[in-house]
Amino acid sequence: MRDILDEFESARARPSASYPAVEAVPELALLHRVSGTRGRLTRFTGEAIEVRDAHGRRHSFRNRPGAFAVNGETVNLVRPAPTGAGAPATRVSASGAVVHRDHTAKVARGSRLWVEGDHDARLLERVWGDELREMAVVVEPMGGLDDLPEQVAEFAPGPGRSLVVLVDHLVEGSKEQRIAARVDPGHVLVVGHRYVDIWQCVRARSLGIEAWPEVPRGEDWKTGICRRLGWGTPRDGWRRVLAAVNDLSDLDASLVNAVETALDHFAVEAGEVGAPEAPR
Repeated sequence: MRDILDEFESARARPSASYPAVEAVPELALLHRVSGTRGRLTRFTGEAIEVRDAHGRRHSFRNRPGAFAVNGETVNLVRPAPTGAGAPATRVSASGAVVHRDHTAKVARGSRLWVEGDHDARLLERVWGDELREMAVVVEPMGGLDDLPEQVAEFAPGPGRSLVVLVDHLVEGSKEQRIAARVDPGHVLVVGHRYVDIWQCVRARSLGIEAWPEVPRGEDWKTGICRRLGWGTPRDGWRRVLAAVNDLSDLDASLVNAVETALDHFAVEAGEVGAPEAPR
């Protein structure tokens, strides 16, 4: 089985539009490329796919560009073409998900996706906003990580009211990792990326720079970055960073992996996607 980060790197190399679009019609023969599961399509919601294997077992997966193969060819599964007046049109979002072009607003579910600050929330909205809205997931900035255990306890996670926390600099031995380890794991999932700030999750090449400058510990990171790059104030710098992001190809794999893990969690919780069984 290939590592999921390899799958993301492959998706960057081949945008979703380069995969042939195949309509997800009932009983379509499919191969799920990562798990090796083969079977017939039994359910398709746009973001979730259910496959029945030869033994009658049902496996559910999220729908990602290039996740499935049909007749040996890697494809992008899409909704069947509308057949009646007023049937909803679909499009591929910045995150590569197939979403409704126009859809009725959903009541937010009890579960939440917490991020450290406003910049994190806006970056997620730019790339995954369509998918988050289809899943009725609300993203909330925490304003910092120091009081995370207490905030989680106050939120009181439980069945149907789970919590995913996206953490900056979640690496072994970091302050952030130590704080995350103090969180009660019941109905809570902590995910994260490797960088000190979410700005760094935007690839340097997308910003037209060779690399992110080093900022010494003790100096305000955003101020130091903007001074070294001649970007003006941190507000000016943030405008540049956000404008440079169009889709997954502009983001580091560690952030993509973290957010996709969060979305998988919410999909499983909603009963739209179950954990696939190992193929025989």
